[in-house]
Amino acid sequence: MTTTTETYGVDPTPTPLALLLLGREADPNSERGVECPGDLPAASDPDLVERARAAKEKLGDRVFILGHHYQRDEVIEFADVTGDSFKLARDAAARPEAEYIVFCGVHFMAESADILTSSAQQVVLPDLAAGCSMADMATAEQVAECWDVLTEAGIADVTVPVSYMNSSADIKAFTGKHGGTICTSSNAQRALEWAYEQGEKVLFLPDQHLGRNTAVRDMGFSLDDCVLYNPHKPNGGLTAEQLRDAKMILWRGHCSVHGRFSLDSVNDVRARIPGVTVLVHPECKHEVVSAADMVGSTEYIIKALDAAEPGSKWAIGTELNLVRRLAKAHPDKEIVFLDRAVCFCSTMNRIDLPHLVWALESLVEGRVPNVITVDPETEKYAKAALDRMLALP
Repeated sequence: MTTTTETYGVDPTPTPLALLLLGREADPNSERGVECPGDLPAASDPDLVERARAAKEKLGDRVFILGHHYQRDEVIEFADVTGDSFKLARDAAARPEAEYIVFCGVHFMAESADILTSSAQQVVLPDLAAGCSMADMATAEQVAECWDVLTEAGIADVTVPVSYMNSSADIKAFTGKHGGTICTSSNAQRALEWAYEQGEKVLFLPDQHLGRNTAVRDMGFSLDDCVLYNPHKPNGGLTAEQLRDAKMILWRGHCSVHGRFSLDSVNDVRARIPGVTVLVHPECKHEVVSAADMVGSTEYIIKALDAAEPGSKWAIGTELNLVRRLAKAHPDKEIVFLDRAVCFCSTMNRIDLPHLVWALESLVEGRVPNVITVDPETEKYAKAALDRMLALP
């Protein structure tokens, strides 16, 4: 089987907006805050690869580079380890000899790494503009207001917060302070089972789709057991009676990448590729998850394709950088992107080779750029929530 773009079906034609989000075009009005102090190398610099290699060699064991699965190939090439956000944070904690943790991911991931690493280590995010739209959909003020609404409805004392790893340190701290736990996409069911042993209801933050899919698909809840709390509406757009009747209170947040996949995407790929297996991430909408053949976390998707039979056909509903990398790694299988449109994670793509080179060369020169630091009070409660997750059976 030839390894062409047409065969893979994982390189849809980029739109002008996609090129902007990939950093190949510029719009000063939409890219505020991405300036780097000092000189950012040009993306066209033919020596970038060699500069990255030379800087990393000079730093030696003093630096440990983490690469999230959704990063560009040019960045993954220099990662010491790759993985999902929680795996990478734990990997960083397991390397206490590394003075600098360069996290090629997004802001909330770097925060988690700072929480789990020692005070002697510094976590660096090569571009501070690498945020997460989902994490930004729940602020500390909004969640505190939600808790007040639950208190007024008389249910706060029987509600346990469960927050997805894809949340800010502030939200993790709120969760820890109120007796809750953190979850990943691979252990969400275990986290929810634990939570229902502690209380009658769960406030699930910030991804509504992971919460709904886990409750309904994996735990046998009905859609009617779930209500959606909208932080932009008075009382979340819910009555006290609706809150009291609900078992699962879902926050109105979502992943901008996984939320793009639709039922039409599934039906279209089945029509185009007879015998295809549709494998999607649980951050996808409920109707997409219900129509898929398999559902699982990023690590689950990688392992499923590693174990797949040669000649098998797969349509994958997750971030395009990862799908493209998996297709190249498995030329004996037909692996296509679930949707016809470009679906990169725009903020992940802020971390590119010029930013990585700039960060590494800054460290070589004795300057520590873009340090991500969580204050002690927030760290205390966020770590309590993370520790509860680590203690799950």
